[in-house]
Amino acid sequence: MLGLGVLLVLAQFVRPAKNISPTPDTADISGKFAVPPEVKRVLQNACYDCHSNRTRYPWYAEIQPMGWWLARHVKDGKAHLNFSEFATYSAKRTGDKLDEIADEVSQEAMPLPSYKWGHPEARLTAAEMKLLIDWADNLHDEISAD
Repeated sequence: MLGLGVLLVLAQFVRPAKNISPTPDTADISGKFAVPPEVKRVLQNACYDCHSNRTRYPWYAEIQPMGWWLARHVKDGKAHLNFSEFATYSAKRTGDKLDEIADEVSQEAMPLPSYKWGHPEARLTAAEMKLLIDWADNLHDEISAD
């Protein structure tokens, strides 16, 4: 038990880098595409912590190994979709990501259940899910028409 306690204490000194960009996100999705305020609010509440360069960290992120788990989660999320860099995506990738957003939300696969547990504001209502899906579908259609 003592050894485990010592390991836990030592683990507190090995901290992952925080996902907090010091510069403005000039390539954010809202810089290139129309994102209505109500959609932006839902994206910020339910998506941006794992899918942008600006994570809002809960208090337990300071406790290891929870901080490591969150860092891996954010890294994986940004690898799949990063709203802070969305404006740099190619037209094909943009369309694919908008389709994925609609699919993931409609299947209730996103936000992840583990995220919703600690973030009640990310528990999307049926109206919020419809709002995101319709927005992603409409934006995809707009981009495809160009």
